Formats: sequence, C-alpha cells, structure tokens
Amino acid sequence: MPITSLPSPWGVGALGAAARHFVDFLAAAGVSVWQVLPVVPTSFGDSPYQSFSTFAGNPYLIDLDDLAEEGLLASDEYANRPWGGDPQRVDYGALYRERFCVLRLAVRCLLAGERGEFDAFCSQERAWLDDYALFMALKDAHGGAPWDRWEDGLRLRMPDALAEARAAHAEDVLFWKAVQYLFFRQWDRLHAYACTAGVRIMGDLPFYVAGDSADVWSHPEQFELDGNLRPREIAGVPPDAFSAIGQVWGNPLFDWERMRAEGYRWWFERVRAQFKLYDIVRIDHFRGFDSYFAIPAGSETAAGGRWRPGPGIEFFRMMKEALGTCDIVAEDLGYLTDSVRQLLADTGFPGMKILEFAFDSRDGGGAAYLPFSYPTNCVAYVGTHDNDTALGWLETALPDDVATAREYLHLDPVEGEGWGFMRAIWASPADLAVVQMQDLLELGCEARINIPSTLGGNWVWRAQPGFDSDELASRIRHNLELYHRLPPSP
Repeated sequence: MPITSLPSPWGVGALGAAARHFVDFLAAAGVSVWQVLPVVPTSFGDSPYQSFSTFAGNPYLIDLDDLAEEGLLASDEYANRPWGGDPQRVDYGALYRERFCVLRLAVRCLLAGERGEFDAFCSQERAWLDDYALFMALKDAHGGAPWDRWEDGLRLRMPDALAEARAAHAEDVLFWKAVQYLFFRQWDRLHAYACTAGVRIMGDLPFYVAGDSADVWSHPEQFELDGNLRPREIAGVPPDAFSAIGQVWGNPLFDWERMRAEGYRWWFERVRAQFKLYDIVRIDHFRGFDSYFAIPAGSETAAGGRWRPGPGIEFFRMMKEALGTCDIVAEDLGYLTDSVRQLLADTGFPGMKILEFAFDSRDGGGAAYLPFSYPTNCVAYVGTHDNDTALGWLETALPDDVATAREYLHLDPVEGEGWGFMRAIWASPADLAVVQMQDLLELGCEARINIPSTLGGNWVWRAQPGFDSDELASRIRHNLELYHRLPPSP
C-alpha cells in the first residue's frame, strides 16, 4: 500500500492520522508487514524510482494536520487550497504548486522557535543533507532545470561557485533542510507506532539513482560519466513482456571499479540509510548486481544495449562485513540467467514469486510461479506495483490464460475472484505473502498503480475514507488464521 494512496483531504496520502489508522487496521487484520513504495522525493514522471535524492524523504508525505497540531500551521493556511479535483487520484501538478507554499509557512514557524533538535538533525545528516539542500535551492533558482544545464561553475562544483551559491541561497538551503527534518520526524513517529503495533515496514530501494539528482551532482566520481559529466551509457532493460523495444530508463551507470576500490562505501551508506527507515528492504532490479544492461546515451530504444558484469557476490560479502546481517528481499524478476539465480542462492536472500506470471503466456513465467513450486525462502505476490490488480488481470489477459487461472485456482465469483488469487499465495509455502490493497478492495484496472514503459497516469491511485474497515480486517484475519499466517502471540 503506497503511502501516497492513503486518503487525505489535502491531495495525497501522508504520514499522519490516516497512516496510523492503517497500521491499526493491519494489526487488527493480523498483518505483520506493510510494504510501501520508495518514500523519496519524486521527480521526472512523478515516479518514486526517479528521485532527486536517494537519501531524502518526500515532502508531499509530510502530514499537514500533524503540523497544525504542533502549532506550526493554522488550518486556514492549507484547508482552502486547490489540492486536486478527484479524490481518487493524486494531482501532482496541484501538489507542486501548493505544497511548498504551505511548507514554507510551517518552516518559518519552526525556525522561529527552539532549534536544538533541528540543528542536531542537520549535524547528524550532513553527509547528504548539505548537498541535497543546496541542490534543491539551486534547482529552484534555475527554474527547475536539471543540474547538467547549470552554468559550469555550479555544474562542475567549482569551490568558489559553490561557496557563493551557499551564501546567496542560504535561506532556501535552510528551508530544504527544515523540510527534511519535518519529514523524518513524522516518519520516525509512524515507524515507532508501527513497531509498537507489531507491524514491520518493508521499504523499496531502487537500484539506480536519477541522473538529475543530488546524488550524481555531488558524487559524479561514483558514476560512469565523461569529462563533461555526461553519461556515456545509460541504464535500461532489453525487450521483454512489458515492452517489445525494451526500456530506456536513462539513469547513469555506476562506476563499479571505482566503487570497489573504495570498498563500495557510497553504496553501503545508501543501504545503511534505508535501514534507518525500514525493517525490511526490497532491492529493486537485483539482477543488476550480477550483470546490467548498458545502452548508448541518447538512444531512444534499448536495441543497441549490451550486458556488462556487475560486482557479484563480493559486494554482498563486503556489505555484511560493513553492516552486519540485513533483512533484504531481492527483486529477482525479469530476464534471469543461471548466474543471477546462483547469486541469489549465494546471498541467501528471499526472491519474489508472482502468481499472475504463472498463468500469463505474455510473461512466460510458467510453472516456476505456481504456488506449489515456491520455496519457503521467498516472498509470494499476486502482483506487484508493476502488474495489474487481480481483477484487472482477469479483464485484460488472454482468454485462454484467464480460463486456465479460473480453473486452476477454483475462482468463485460469489467469494470474489480476487480472493481466490490471494488464498493461493496464503496457502503456499512462501515465508511471506504480500497482496496489494487494491486486491483486498476488489478493484480492477482503474486502480493499477503503474504501467512500466509509460509516462503519465501512474502513481496516482488513492483509496477512499473508510477503505480500511473493521469488516475487511476481520475477513483478512479469518483467512490468515485459516492458512496459519497469523503472527505468533506476544
């Protein structure tokens, strides 16, 4: 359940009362893990997988009502703004226009008061926060233009130009730091609330970072860039079931040789930051650690790409030495090879099994995704955020595939056919089973959260007030008890 999909009168789901109520709902339902999408600031296409920072939190998720309760806002400072005309969809344009105006009011009030905790936060997080705040201030000063279009002094991070920018934009830099303080203060409150309720939060770490990000701007040496700080090759994947021409993501590639020489320090700090937020971390595009697809920069399709070797098992052995044992889920979907499978086995991380793939001839998953074949060390899904809902899949899949699924799963329209999909993974040997909230609500294609390789209309679905009802919690709990999936009593 994406946090952005929670109900709220203010345009998007946030970290306040609705999120805490959802935690209560999960606990009552016997659910012990809440998986969320990345909570980073969104950039191109509003995707949480293209962010201005891999370390920062999304300002849109800061709950305005909680700020008002703290005395940092008055309700009339945000209640009458145009947050979007459809309560079932996030209007990111409206958020961009309105949210930061409101947050500036809250920050002004925050900074007028006692600043001890804020100053301590800035000191503790300075390794990424200083560069991020300056990056965002400079983006504002350049009308949102990406950093590779800034003047050379700033683009190339010449010391005199940076010092001048910090002085000229000091007020804005302070604002962006304060926004992060507000986000992490609310996040820590929600995380602690979930922990007390016995609900662990599973986060999602995108493999790549966005080219237009504070990460690449502040640490260009960690990426494969030319002498003018432009990528030579960019990330993507070859043609697959989602796209006949492949996917060109556009992210810069990591300089794995440089990273290895430095003990993968930048990457390990990135993972460490995730475990400050989450109890479990899903690493997206896990196969990139084995080999990754490199596409010539400027390509419109992935046709001219090539596979290049990733860091392999050495990366994870060194990560364990640096960070200890981490509770990680590997997103091992897409084009898999024997070496990818061996890397997953060597790490010991659970992979992912997608029930929809078992029946969809377009994906070619076949028997490996049928529940009887799941190992215990895996996470079972009906579908992920990149797939349709169960009912949506039944509406759009090939007729023969749908007929096979209905027969195999004994789908019952009276019960609700989506519940038949969910029961199949609850009954499987998988240690963890994850379902989309949309399936529990028996929603169709209209509630799909993302269609890969498309731009616009994604990441916008929102649940309506009352979706997390006591009746639904009871129905979920009954099924989890039936399939012996309730967490042990304390």
